Amino acid sequence: MIAAVFNGPDEIEVKEVETPEVGAGEVLVEVGANTVCGTDVRILRGEKTTGIYPPSILGHEFAGRVAAVGDGAEGYEVGVTVGMSPTIPCLRCFYCKRDMENVCLNWKAMGYEVNGGLSQYVRIPADAVRAGCLFAASEDIPPEQLALSEPLSCCVHGQILSRVGFDDTVLILGAGPIGLFHLQLALQAGARTVIVSEPSEDRQRFAKTLGAHVTVDPTSEDLSEVVMENSDGLGVDVALICIGMPALVNQAFELARKGGRINVFAGLANEGWAEVEANLIHYNQLQVTGVTGARRSDYEVALRLIESGRVDVSNMVTHRFPLEEATEAIQTSARGEGIKVAVIPEGGTS
Repeated sequence: MIAAVFNGPDEIEVKEVETPEVGAGEVLVEVGANTVCGTDVRILRGEKTTGIYPPSILGHEFAGRVAAVGDGAEGYEVGVTVGMSPTIPCLRCFYCKRDMENVCLNWKAMGYEVNGGLSQYVRIPADAVRAGCLFAASEDIPPEQLALSEPLSCCVHGQILSRVGFDDTVLILGAGPIGLFHLQLALQAGARTVIVSEPSEDRQRFAKTLGAHVTVDPTSEDLSEVVMENSDGLGVDVALICIGMPALVNQAFELARKGGRINVFAGLANEGWAEVEANLIHYNQLQVTGVTGARRSDYEVALRLIESGRVDVSNMVTHRFPLEEATEAIQTSARGEGIKVAVIPEGGTS
C-alpha cells in the first residue's frame, strides 16, 4: 500500500509500505479520507514530539470502510463504513474510572503511537476494537465529512465543560474549523447571541452562513465595545478560545461577565505561557476550564450530529489532496488556507 511516512521534522516520504495484516481482535480499514489537524502541522514542524516515534504514519481524523476483520473482532463486517475515536483508553486507570478517559494515564492514539490514517489502509488495534473506539457510520456521507467527527468530538467535550445553554451570550475567538464547530454547537445548545471574532473576511462570511449573530474583525474593530453592545453591558456568559494565541486568554477574562465561563480550548503557541490578571478570576468569580481530546461518548455524539445534519459540515472541507501530496496538504493547512484540508488516498484535487 501507499503511505505518507513521517521520518522527522519537515520530512514526510510517500512510499510503498507493507499492507497491515489483521490479527486476532483487529480490524483493517480502507481509508476513505483523512483530514488534517493543527497537531499534524505541529508534528511536521517538530514542535510536538510526545508520543511520536518516527518513522511513523500520522493522521488521527479519518473514516473509511472495513476491509478485513480479525478473529474475535465482533460487531464489524467487511464493507461497513466506519469512523474512529482515535484515543485508545486503558479503561483501568484513575481517570478512566471517573469518565475522564481523554486524559487516561496510559492512553495511546492513532497517528501517534499507532500508525494512522495518512495511508491507504490502517490497522485498528484489538484494544481499540474492544473498547468500542470504532463506530459504524452512514455510507451516504462522504468520508472526508465523517472524518470531521473527531475534531467535532473535541468541541462537544468543550461545550459540555463550558455548559453553554439557553439564552447564553457566547464569544468565539477564532473562526477556523474549531471555532466554526463551536459556533454550531452553541446554537444547538440554545445560545441567544453568538459573537465570532475573526480577522479573515472569508471566515467571517462562513461564520455568518452558519448562523453567527455578530462577526468582528478584532484588528480593525473594538471587540470589547461590540461585546458590551450585545450583552447589556455585562460581558459574555461564555468565551471560547479557539486559536492558540496566549494574549487571548486575558482578553477572554476581561470580556466575560461576573460568574462567566472561559474555556481555553486551543493549545497555546510556543511554551503556552499566557500573562493573565488573576484578580479577574478572583473578583469576578470566573470559571476557567481547558480541553484536551475527547471521550468515546463525545465522538459518538459528534458522529450522530454530522449524520443528522444538525451540524453542517457539507462545505467545511475546502481543499482535497491525493495521498501522494500529503506534505502539501499539511502545509496548506499550516498556511490557514480555506477551512479544512482532506487527504483522499484514492486521489483528490485542491
